[in-house]
Amino acid sequence: MYFDIEYYWRVLRHVWSLKVWRGRRRMLFRLVFLVPLITLIHGLCFVLDYLFFPRLWRQKIRQPVFVVGHARSGSTLIHRLLAADGETFSYFLYWETFFPSLLQKKIIRGLGWVDQHVFGGPIKKRLMAWDEKTFGKYRHIHDMSLWNSEEDQFVMRGAFLTQQWALDVPMMDVIDLFHVDEMPVKKRRRWLRHYRECVKRQLLLNGGSGIHLSKNPVMSGWVESLIETFPDARIAVVVRDPRECIPSVLKLVEVSWRAKGWRREDYDASLRALTEVSFETFQHPRQVLARHPNTPQIVLDYRQLTRQPRSTVLQVYEAFNMTVSPEFDRYLLAQEDKERSHSTRFAYSIDDYELSPERIEKELAVFFDDFAWPQATQ
Repeated sequence: MYFDIEYYWRVLRHVWSLKVWRGRRRMLFRLVFLVPLITLIHGLCFVLDYLFFPRLWRQKIRQPVFVVGHARSGSTLIHRLLAADGETFSYFLYWETFFPSLLQKKIIRGLGWVDQHVFGGPIKKRLMAWDEKTFGKYRHIHDMSLWNSEEDQFVMRGAFLTQQWALDVPMMDVIDLFHVDEMPVKKRRRWLRHYRECVKRQLLLNGGSGIHLSKNPVMSGWVESLIETFPDARIAVVVRDPRECIPSVLKLVEVSWRAKGWRREDYDASLRALTEVSFETFQHPRQVLARHPNTPQIVLDYRQLTRQPRSTVLQVYEAFNMTVSPEFDRYLLAQEDKERSHSTRFAYSIDDYELSPERIEKELAVFFDDFAWPQATQ
């Protein structure tokens, strides 16, 4: 199993330098003791996967679907609508991303079966209570749960390649998980090889015949590498007015940092780094896909997705030459009114950040032309 030593040392050095941070000792304990131990367990189980599950040697990844685009642009909505077609798609549940090995997941599923059918589910009830306590107060921002489909980039945490470290400790200016397409070829291929191995295991866990479905805003910077690693990949890009989604993301990560006790001066540099990446999140997929016209691709407008979710999903299936089953179509019809009436209580303002509508409209002018978003500068 791959482990990125360079990123590990970079994070470790940064945390070591935070002399006045009260959480420094606890984080250093995680990094120095828990991470190596957990990595050793993951690595051992990764090797044992091929011994206990020989089908893994023959497992194929066929025509995976990748949903990319700026966070807060509706990528979660389209991902979960598609994921409801369980006969077609395979995907990661959030809890599954903590365990990259197939053996680990099989053991946990087995323990879950025993808990539910032998003891009546006391462990599951405690986990559900923890889930509600941990994620419940943030679900108006993002509907997160251990049992929800989630960004499969989280499964890369086993290789020490996850944005979670930068959410616990503001250091988006220190570690970079976005510009994978610009990395040296050898390093980039190691990242993607590990990711491919994780996907193979998830597919086999879910029967082996499904289509892998992925939703990852951070992978907007991985599109070239995804196409190189999965030549038959299909790409859906979700697009929303950047004056809405960029400050929404900045506010979201700021809420996370503030909840952990960080002050504005502690994370200003990270906010600036995230702002610059936000512009590239729009631009990079467009540039890459223009160079790969034979890659099945579709661009989804957030406005249509929220107003006509069923129609949008049907467009995805048509673009990717897939068939919608009658059962799934009935599900989409039932979801129409629910998704149209969805609203969020998450409040944010672009004025809170070093960002202006004028800059956004200038740097992303081509998108404003293509999507006819109203411009304040006109």
